[in-house]
Amino acid sequence: MEKLKSVIPETLKHKISHSTAADLDSTCSSLLEFFTNLPPFHQLVRDLTDPRVALCGKIKEAALEAKAKGNQCFTNGDYSNALHFYSQALRSAPMDAEDNEKNLVATLYLNRASSLHKLGLFMESLQDCNRALILSPVYAKTWFRRAKANSSLGNYEDAINDFGVSMEIETSLSVKRQIENELNQLVGQSRLRSSAKEKQHDCSADGPLQVELQCASTPNKGRAMISLTNIPMASLIYKEDPHGVIILKHCRETHCAFCFNELQADTVPCVSCSIPLYCSLKCQVQAGGEDFLKYKAEYGFKLDLSDDLEQHIRNVTSPSFSSPDVKHFAEHRHECQGMHLPAVLPSDVVLAGRIIVKHIEEQAYGGLDHNVHKILDLCQNYGQLSSDTKLEFHVYSIILLCCLQRFYAAKLPLNSTITSEIIMLLSKIRINSMAVVRMKYSDVKQPLNYDLTGSIEQIEVAQAVYSGGSLFNHSCEPNIHAYFLSRTLFMRATENVTAGSEMELSYGPQVGQWDCGERRMFLKDRYSFICKCSGCTQVNLSDLFHGGYRCIKPNCDGVVLDSSVIKYEKEKIGHCERLSCLQDNVTSDDSFSKLAHYMYEQTDYHWLEPGSCLGCATFCDLQVTKKSISKAEVHIQRMKDAVTSGARTTNLLMDALRYVDILRAKLHPFNRRLAEVEDDIAQAFCLIGNLQAGMDHCRASVKILEKLYGERHIAIGNELIKLASIQFSMGQEISSDYTTRIVAIFSRYYGSHAEIMFPYVRYLKKQSCRVV
Repeated sequence: MEKLKSVIPETLKHKISHSTAADLDSTCSSLLEFFTNLPPFHQLVRDLTDPRVALCGKIKEAALEAKAKGNQCFTNGDYSNALHFYSQALRSAPMDAEDNEKNLVATLYLNRASSLHKLGLFMESLQDCNRALILSPVYAKTWFRRAKANSSLGNYEDAINDFGVSMEIETSLSVKRQIENELNQLVGQSRLRSSAKEKQHDCSADGPLQVELQCASTPNKGRAMISLTNIPMASLIYKEDPHGVIILKHCRETHCAFCFNELQADTVPCVSCSIPLYCSLKCQVQAGGEDFLKYKAEYGFKLDLSDDLEQHIRNVTSPSFSSPDVKHFAEHRHECQGMHLPAVLPSDVVLAGRIIVKHIEEQAYGGLDHNVHKILDLCQNYGQLSSDTKLEFHVYSIILLCCLQRFYAAKLPLNSTITSEIIMLLSKIRINSMAVVRMKYSDVKQPLNYDLTGSIEQIEVAQAVYSGGSLFNHSCEPNIHAYFLSRTLFMRATENVTAGSEMELSYGPQVGQWDCGERRMFLKDRYSFICKCSGCTQVNLSDLFHGGYRCIKPNCDGVVLDSSVIKYEKEKIGHCERLSCLQDNVTSDDSFSKLAHYMYEQTDYHWLEPGSCLGCATFCDLQVTKKSISKAEVHIQRMKDAVTSGARTTNLLMDALRYVDILRAKLHPFNRRLAEVEDDIAQAFCLIGNLQAGMDHCRASVKILEKLYGERHIAIGNELIKLASIQFSMGQEISSDYTTRIVAIFSRYYGSHAEIMFPYVRYLKKQSCRVV
């Protein structure tokens, strides 16, 4: 792609980089004319659309090679690598390929099921058996393996039926006797469980929407979502499925390409191409690629089976993945029909392709009438894009149009008008799309684990456009929280909201998390607007303390700011006559109330200068202070690197503790950096087994963060989970205060979904019920 951009004439590049939305027809026309006479461009389009190129196609030889490696690993007892090679083979194997007169894909699922069973992954083994039997129901070995998996899971009734089918099909007398022995051992078991189905994720909502919202026009923000009623805290206010969505490239190997949940060992590849992986057949079918069930084989046994076994075979080999209440556009279908867009193009360009194809297929009669830009009635920011981005959008729009035209030529004419409208669509996606996120923890299989004193990471797994969700504006002090179950967007009120109030969510940065300058810079770069929410226009103590320094005067609670922070705080003060906002919601903490009262009483703000204490006006030399801090940070980073690498940390920890005292002497007690350092120290202590010290430092971190965020913020809930985890690891009873607060905070942000999304919340809630 870089080579293609490099050959564009400089005069045309200059024209594109300085273009506005009004110039697009002209710039697109010029670039289209240039590409029309450029052989490398046409070769690129052929590579992206010709099935024979096989950029992401199925190759039987590659599958057989991986299968052979898997067989060797299995023979050697290396079941983990056998699992890896069988999964690799499944991605490459054509669905209709045969190996030794058996369906290759069915054989691979059976072989992987055997590896999974050896690794103790019985549910995953069972599901691979199910997939193999859909394709090849007359394979006795698969029924036998399914019986073993069901037996291990305690599904004895199903296991008995599986053994029964296997014995009827099997032709070898010695194998029949083996099956009979296994069957006789199970018959005596009285504990019966129903058959395990293809795993599904419970993404049900917790009831109907509980509020009325209205899209209204505002003087400063354009459209906004306004509440027409009073809304109690924790109420579910909005839910929506995406208009278009695409998994991000770095998550293709780790998360399902449809529901975006983390993949387990029994991944399901796309039927026609080798790019997406799914967590289940249901997700693979819903994604809209070629249907797995198209290759379903009729069992047609020429055997005299009992009615019960006949019904059992039908139940296993004829699964139903229909969801009558949910209709999904076949988003991956056109990418499986010879186009290899996801292999080469950026995610947002592939997403634009999905949105365009969805629009075409929803039309009752031909053509788009040159109205691609009307697919999404959302704002765009083309004029604010960088020169490089404008050029990329031009190039990618023409490539995308040429690729789609191979299949939709009658409805997508190759001209400058359609090209310019795709560019506008890309600019809308850039500014309106949301990142679908998942939480990553150190050990999700444990309800509580002290390794959680490390960072709880929020991973962006997909990019999605929600037509209605995009109408909610940003605030650094939001009153709603957005989250995702599968691909569905949910929004919930985190405050009691009065009728007529705007519902605002955070696009990323929040007060307490970043300082004002960082927040505004991020929002300007990413979304092309200057944030004017209350957190960015009114003085608040969190922004003052966030990166503040300690006053050199003993016993002074004031904070000292550097020039980068002072710039934004002066701007805030310029927007208000008096600092009355500081008097609102001030806690009883002495350091908060003293500073708020002092600043509130000021009428002359000449003392608001870099290095000047806001509590007593004493000057502090920040250059000297920063040198001491930089030296201390070197030693703390060494300890953190050792923790990350798993190296011995005892000596480095003791060394870091001495330098933490320097940070405490130089930074304000409520500086966020101190909270981060206390958290790092807590993790280091936990890793060397000193859990009590780890708990003490974790508590110190929580105390600081409570000042920056408030005691009911979700960030505090995550920190309290760490404290509960340490208590759990120490063998102590988890504090009822921690349990109560954690459940209350997560319920505030996620409602009843908290128990679905966070296993530890479900665990703690059960524990609290037992105590009651």
